[in-house]
Amino acid sequence: MFQRMLLPSHLEVPILLPLPYLRNVGIVALLKSLHPDWSPAAIKSAIMTTEGMPFKVADPFDFGSGLANANAANDPGLVYDMGTFDYILYLCSMGYKSDDINNIIDGAASCPLKRPSILDVNLPSLTIPNLKGTVGVRRTVTNVGPKNSKYKAIIEPPPGITIKVKPETLIFNSHISKISFTLTISATHEYNTQFEFGSLTWSAVVHQVRIPISVRTEFPQLI
Repeated sequence: MFQRMLLPSHLEVPILLPLPYLRNVGIVALLKSLHPDWSPAAIKSAIMTTEGMPFKVADPFDFGSGLANANAANDPGLVYDMGTFDYILYLCSMGYKSDDINNIIDGAASCPLKRPSILDVNLPSLTIPNLKGTVGVRRTVTNVGPKNSKYKAIIEPPPGITIKVKPETLIFNSHISKISFTLTISATHEYNTQFEFGSLTWSAVVHQVRIPISVRTEFPQLI
């Protein structure tokens, strides 16, 4: 189903948007009103990591993280947040030069000597389009739930893929609100032209913080 979106009078062409899209826009507005200090990345993370899985034959490329749940998104437990520095590193990983980035942000910034990996962008999802051998991926989560919280990792690896997470347990308190972890991902088969799907869930007594993982392996080139 679609809903007509009301536009200013000077725009003559109406825009039809899917109702789920409009519903998510409403959830964003709700979360911003309830948590005015949350960044756009934190709000996106709260929605994505608390979505329920649809009961249909499809994959995350069809339904994303799942079905949005406004109540759960209001209390996600953990969020994958991003600040200005994270976005600068993202632009660096995309190959932008420091001068280009300075023009974009209207400020001063410089890229590290070693180009950052785009896989390390702190998104509440992970896609590896051409896995060769073993790769390490870094993520950071911020606790927005009870100060004293403990989460354990539950990994559902994509078929043919092994995933190890370090640390396997995250312990937050009044002094520790952010923790970084590393995923080590490797293939047990040489080649797969299709993406395979899995997930990582940080599980606590009350909260289940899930991100989708999609991986496609690449056959090593013969010399």
